[in-house]
Amino acid sequence: MSESRPFSLSLSDLTRIAVFAALVAALGLAGAVSLFGNAVPITLQTLGVMLAGTILGAWRGAISMTVLLALVAVGLPLLSGGRGGFGVFLGPSAGYLLGWVAGAAVIGLIAAPRRGARPRAWRVLVACLVGGIGVVYLIGVPVQSLVTGVPLAETALLSLAFVPGDLVKAVLATLITSAVAKAYPAAFGGRRAASSPAEPSISSSTTAS
Repeated sequence: MSESRPFSLSLSDLTRIAVFAALVAALGLAGAVSLFGNAVPITLQTLGVMLAGTILGAWRGAISMTVLLALVAVGLPLLSGGRGGFGVFLGPSAGYLLGWVAGAAVIGLIAAPRRGARPRAWRVLVACLVGGIGVVYLIGVPVQSLVTGVPLAETALLSLAFVPGDLVKAVLATLITSAVAKAYPAAFGGRRAASSPAEPSISSSTTAS
């Protein structure tokens, strides 16, 4: 099936994207904890990445994380511990930050309900585990190893300190997504923009099949 405007952004989509970028930034206010000498701290911000993917969907979730990282790059202190500036993309956390974009996209692809249906909890949980943990680590660990000079195997071992907290965040994201789906299904409206043709949108001229 083809659409003439597959990548359209309605005004409500833009609002959701901004809200989730702000949510991830707000979760950084809780600060960060470094364990076992790991150069990359543990933060709550990954929870926001998971929610961006489960609620906004694949590419809108990825856009929200891209917006956040663009603001960080120009110097806004939106990461945990008040970090900001282009320098963070040259440090040990760089791969994990880039992983937020890819992770949100993968989460959205797995969790996205079909034809506007309410997301199923098991799909959301699997999405958060695969995208929010697997994809983020897959990008983050090798980059951390490259930047710090610590062997990849040792870096991967150090990253295990993140796993318990990330598993808890995946469960929380699943519970929150399910609650939002029941209480405020309009939050998932970005995936069903085609059902509201009267709503203004910003779109590309690309055609997909």
